[in-house]
Amino acid sequence: MIKEFKEFISRGNVMDMAVGVIIGAAFTSIVNSLVNNIINPFIGIFVGKIDLSNLTWKVGGATFKFGVFINAVINFLIIAFVVFLLVKMVNKLFPKKLADPEPAQPSAEESLAKIVKMLEEKQ
Repeated sequence: MIKEFKEFISRGNVMDMAVGVIIGAAFTSIVNSLVNNIINPFIGIFVGKIDLSNLTWKVGGATFKFGVFINAVINFLIIAFVVFLLVKMVNKLFPKKLADPEPAQPSAEESLAKIVKMLEEKQ
């Protein structure tokens, strides 16, 4: 079992995934900072509040923090857009190799002509 675990860990895909998770976590903190410190104040200029995370809606004893939800949506949209740009850039840098086209199959007439020729040669 230990040998199998070593083989699993030493595969390149596992290391690539680990690097991706670490970079993703670091990228998330950058996006959170961008949203909280740049985008939210900019939106706050038009909404009238500087911090969107403080936007709440109270109904009875319940408090709905829709500003926090707005922050999460903004974070998601930014991350999704950046991932889209990264995938687009990688696809441009490393285009997929097109498969070699299959050779054209002989038509039915050509196949029949070959059969007739083979039969004539046998006689």
